[in-house]
Amino acid sequence: MTDVLIVGGGHNGLVCAAYLAKAGLKVTVLERRGVVGGAAVTEEFHPGFRNSVASYTVSLLNPKVIADLELHAHGLRVVERKLSNFLPIDDRRYLLTGGDRTQAEVAKFSARDAERLDAYAHRLDVIADVVRDLVLRTPPNVVDGGWRRALPELLGAASLGTSLSKLDMVARRDLLALFSQSAGDYLDGWFESDPIKAVFGFDGVVGNYASPYTPGSAYVLLHHLFGEVNGTKGAWGHAIGGMGAITQAMAKSARACGVDIRTDAGVAELIVEQGRVVGAVTAGGEAFRARVMVSNIHPRLLYEQLLDPALLPPDFAERIARYRSGSGTFRMNVALSELPRFTCLPESGDHLTAGIIIAPSLAYMDRAFIDARLNGWSTNPIVEMLIPSTLDDSLAPPGQHVASLFCQHVQPQLSGGRSWDDHRDEVADLMIATVDARAPGFAASVLGRQINSPLDLERTFGLVGGDIFHGQLSLDQMFSARPVLGHGNYRGPLAGLYMCGSGTHPGGGVTGAPGHNAAREIIRDFRARRV
Repeated sequence: MTDVLIVGGGHNGLVCAAYLAKAGLKVTVLERRGVVGGAAVTEEFHPGFRNSVASYTVSLLNPKVIADLELHAHGLRVVERKLSNFLPIDDRRYLLTGGDRTQAEVAKFSARDAERLDAYAHRLDVIADVVRDLVLRTPPNVVDGGWRRALPELLGAASLGTSLSKLDMVARRDLLALFSQSAGDYLDGWFESDPIKAVFGFDGVVGNYASPYTPGSAYVLLHHLFGEVNGTKGAWGHAIGGMGAITQAMAKSARACGVDIRTDAGVAELIVEQGRVVGAVTAGGEAFRARVMVSNIHPRLLYEQLLDPALLPPDFAERIARYRSGSGTFRMNVALSELPRFTCLPESGDHLTAGIIIAPSLAYMDRAFIDARLNGWSTNPIVEMLIPSTLDDSLAPPGQHVASLFCQHVQPQLSGGRSWDDHRDEVADLMIATVDARAPGFAASVLGRQINSPLDLERTFGLVGGDIFHGQLSLDQMFSARPVLGHGNYRGPLAGLYMCGSGTHPGGGVTGAPGHNAAREIIRDFRARRV
């Protein structure tokens, strides 16, 4: 018997385990795969070439988690990109952002837009600070029952209201806009030139199977802005050794606190006795019992595969069945014999350390989504390429490189009875050809490739529909309603069951925040003798 049994050794499960063990609890983690880390892992995918397999860049990892788990002492090192983004537009024109270059670069296309950049950044920073403050809070939970149960939640809501009341009217209006509008409408209200709207608008469709003009996509844009790298707000960086370096540091921290981490130990079902979850049985038939069970897996996998739905409240089971998950992501890694040479900027330079966005306008992104909805994948897709070996020479042999391709849009489940197993290579060829059109010779430089279609992401990492966020970041699946209203406080509908994954607040990305917050609630229940 252990105090806490955690299903899933992804980054949030490791974070949760470390905090619980630091509080003196006996913790065991069961991981289905042969390596911990979930979607934040580094693998050799071609002889001599290593890269982050699924998640691929760092910003949202919470600084409190980094400090509390002493991740730097356990080997984590993150470096910032030398430039933020590089947008090839055509054979002659491009836009670079980051450092002190953004304003002059934007002025090439619009002096008015360049003048508005500081005001735009300031207004977004105000709202991003609000979101940062909410990230490590437990959302007020909507509960049935009398005043005794409701009062603590009302007090939490009052605290939240006090924080929001400090915003002036301009910020309140911005907050409303960012939580309700589309990224495209929001950006059209600020800027006139396509390139800067494309760079900013890309954040509204990352991992989001939607057009930049889909209502709610402005929040997805905001979600990607509340992070930081080494104290620089809004920056993006690279973990030396790939994303697996983050989760290996987390695992070392957890083990140093006494956590028992077991790999190749996939859970087949949870044990329920008299309405309480008391343990789990692995696929190999080994049974574990615990005072508390914590799930770090996708909500639908938890409630539809590991539990008998008859044990759940009927409306809850129905809501989980409707929980939307699918991000339209096609993820690739490629081994390269040389760096790409873009026609618009052929020399090597800091632009190759940036996020390279192949999607020159919001209209292009809108068409990519419509095309995918109609045909299965966009014939002119959105591709973000990162070349982490420009910042980390441990990933590839000398003189050679690795690139991450994050590609959209594709249908999470192909229509017409088609399977991604039959089309993954065809679409991979298209993605490489899309880069080659901007950087001739890129396709010929590819020595090997690793392909993850939405189906591959689901089978390998448990990302239902290939959803990198463990469920869409829509208003009805956020904050107190994530994953279901009434269970936004990391506690499941059965006694003894908690949730700590990205299907809880604040959602996806390698943040560690759900694991941090769930651990706080579990510790609180242990100390209050509610366990």
